[in-house]
Amino acid sequence: MKNTPQGARGAWAMRDRPAVLWLAVAVVLVAVHPVVPASRWLMVHVVVLGAVTHSIMVWSSHFALAMLKAEHPATSRPQQTRRLVLLHAGITLAVVGVPTGWWLLTLLGAVAIGAAVAWHGVALALLSRRALPTRFGVSVRYYVASAAMLPIGATLGTILARHDLSDAWHGRLLVAHTMVNLLGWVGLAVAGTLVTLWPTMLRTRIDDRAVATARGALPVLVAGLALVFAGALGDLHWLGVAGLVTYATGWAWHAVPLVRTAARRAPAAFSTWSMAAGLVWLPVGLGLTAAVLARSGSWASMEDHYGPITAVFVVGFALQVLFGALAYLLPSVLGGGPSVVRAGSRHLERFSLGRVVITNTGLALSLAPVPSLVRIAVSMLVFAALAAFLPLMMLGIRASVRARRQVAAAGAPGAVADGGAIELSEHPTRRRLPLVQLGSGLAAVSVAAVVGVGLDPAAAGLVIGPAASGVAATGQTTTVRVEAQHMRFSPSTISVPRGNRLVLDVVNTDQTDVHDLVFDNGARTGRLATGAHKVLDVGVIGDDLEGWCSIVGHRQMGMTMTVRASGSAPSADAGASSGGASGGHSMDHGSTAATASPPTLDLNRAPEPGFTAYDPVLPPLSSERVHKVTLTVTEESLDIAPGVRLPRWTFNGAVPGPTLHGRVGDVFDITLVNRASMGHSVDFHASSLAPERPMRTIPPGGTLHYRFTATRSGIWMYHCSSMPMSAHIAAGLHGAVVIEPPGLAAVDGSYVLVQSEVYASADGSAVDPDAVAAERPSAVVFNGTAFQYDQRPLAARVGKRLRIWVLDAGPSHPTSFHVVGGQFSTVYSEGAYLLRDGRGPLDTGRGTGSGGSQALALQPGQGGFVELTLPDAGRYPFVSHLMVDAERGAHGLLQVAP
Repeated sequence: MKNTPQGARGAWAMRDRPAVLWLAVAVVLVAVHPVVPASRWLMVHVVVLGAVTHSIMVWSSHFALAMLKAEHPATSRPQQTRRLVLLHAGITLAVVGVPTGWWLLTLLGAVAIGAAVAWHGVALALLSRRALPTRFGVSVRYYVASAAMLPIGATLGTILARHDLSDAWHGRLLVAHTMVNLLGWVGLAVAGTLVTLWPTMLRTRIDDRAVATARGALPVLVAGLALVFAGALGDLHWLGVAGLVTYATGWAWHAVPLVRTAARRAPAAFSTWSMAAGLVWLPVGLGLTAAVLARSGSWASMEDHYGPITAVFVVGFALQVLFGALAYLLPSVLGGGPSVVRAGSRHLERFSLGRVVITNTGLALSLAPVPSLVRIAVSMLVFAALAAFLPLMMLGIRASVRARRQVAAAGAPGAVADGGAIELSEHPTRRRLPLVQLGSGLAAVSVAAVVGVGLDPAAAGLVIGPAASGVAATGQTTTVRVEAQHMRFSPSTISVPRGNRLVLDVVNTDQTDVHDLVFDNGARTGRLATGAHKVLDVGVIGDDLEGWCSIVGHRQMGMTMTVRASGSAPSADAGASSGGASGGHSMDHGSTAATASPPTLDLNRAPEPGFTAYDPVLPPLSSERVHKVTLTVTEESLDIAPGVRLPRWTFNGAVPGPTLHGRVGDVFDITLVNRASMGHSVDFHASSLAPERPMRTIPPGGTLHYRFTATRSGIWMYHCSSMPMSAHIAAGLHGAVVIEPPGLAAVDGSYVLVQSEVYASADGSAVDPDAVAAERPSAVVFNGTAFQYDQRPLAARVGKRLRIWVLDAGPSHPTSFHVVGGQFSTVYSEGAYLLRDGRGPLDTGRGTGSGGSQALALQPGQGGFVELTLPDAGRYPFVSHLMVDAERGAHGLLQVAP
């Protein structure tokens, strides 16, 4: 069988299956990403490096053979199969090596990927040289230029996978890597293919200027890429922006014939709708990247803004273009005649326009400054619309195969029993389908947004209006712009003539945190993300009003406002309107009532069936020297005592967050993801570096990359450092990093206990900042839950050496850790041995080793460990010997077996 378009018809496993497999892996990753390390990186790369790269390799060869009408040994199917096997072996190594930190695997994977794509480019170049001149040979030039880009991008990606880069170099390489891959490898391949594929998909002729335009646009596109690359590596923001503008100019030039072609015959099927939508997102991505690059003060900050950029390029552009191309190409290359193609395409047309509408309007809405729960609900809908492509494609392939068999059985090529698919224009009812699907898609996105608002109405500013002031309205309005920034409102005091209506334009100019404005008459903005604003009608002013930010702790830090009613009140007529609505019930979860008493909690309740205590076992020390960890901030309802649940702020869904375990010299590569409703951050005491960037607050939906090398041993605290820090720590955002001292002896069991305080709030929020300030905890707990280890004791055995790591996370109370009935033979505190196997730090070895310790004393933010051997079977309580705290929940049991 010749390797021509005709010979390439029918099934070919290496052509059809790998892209589908990588897309299926992406679907699984989306479903399980909270528990997968480096899940965001994986989701992006299994799509772009897996599905998209495979498809470019396959279909660029297909089109090159078709357009050049020639063959070359290097482009034979066996040679293509070898290249694809090498490619997928490299991809597999890379997607294992990067998340695990095995840099050698990453290097080998990058070499394999670069070699496979370079081999592919050489094969196309040899084919082009051998072929006779042809009108559409320009597309092959695009393919060769595209293939030259990915080895460069793979090299940059391999360097990025190392963890000894400065933040500035990491940002510069990130920009160069992503732009070379997305705009070079993917963008040039798409541009070259569209010259012939776009009019073919639209079933119309190629525009007369298409080839000449493509020939002229190619040098502009390559020049733009070169400028972006040089700007990133040369530390020149302006040059990078100029490169993006140049690249956009080249695409605009290239797109003119494509638009003219669509004007002759508009898109009318999923393949063309999806392709067109994807091409629209490309200039959006270019503009967004250029704007971020132009505004960015440093390369190090670029990574913070890459979430939206990645979504636009990967989901908006690359994935939709891929789906559009596959929807057209796969039924076509399977062959069998028009009716067979229609039979396969019928499944892909199910709710086709509706899926495209959901994908694109949902993506646009998720990129807007909407409440986090709205973004989550809409993103889930977009995911469902995209994921539906896979089962529909499989159904389409099965239908094509079945139709081919019918054709073969009937002996009449091109005809099947069911007559194939019906064109949209063949029946009046089907002509109305696009409008129905358009409306259904918009309605689905609207419903998802409403669901998100319903789950968090305060974040969307949906509240009952301000109470009536009881003063006659003057008919005049006082309008003031108010900025929220740095835990202050500016202005913080506003004077308004009595009887005037007050309207505030409230803008959150803070670069990191969420704020709102609440007045004691019930007027409120709802939560405002960074850059968002809300026009707030406070009502007619008759008396002084107090306002504040209701985000937990912000009011206590001074984020308040006073409205002064000035002058005398106008005479009130019975029929005068106050201009304000009655009500004012608060629907926000922040702290709004400083005088409310905290609830009384029954900390001694019996646990509910199935209660599971926080696992206190120290995770084993692995051979890995690079630890890649994703910490996701979420808001959960958790037990603070068995059977007593309260709202908590968490790292990875638990309090405390996951315990990290390493040794001196290990690298910790942390990705912080904020899925909460306000700004958060993370501060690792185990790191030693300037805190301004890695410990900064990120807004809801934001991500942050934090890399450090552990240089000193001990048990180190990590915690949210957003202000007010005391409230964020008390709400649950803390955890431990254990860095073992060199030469630490093996023991029979190791536990980690993190002591902290809980401050229950009367209004149902995660923490009462007034109680925190007054140091009135509702409970003091080990590992997030009071008395949990009374209900689920820790296991030990008689005569076996036990090590207990203890960290006091506070935020305010010290601890004196004690095991009732036990004596410590080793005590390690804050990086030093106070006692080691019964000998003090000044003991030269001539002592008896009979020394012992009864308690490990720690202030908040300090940690250490104790070792002991218990002589008898039974239950040994462990407590904070600050007894009032032991009675508040800092109490547990060691169950010692014979």
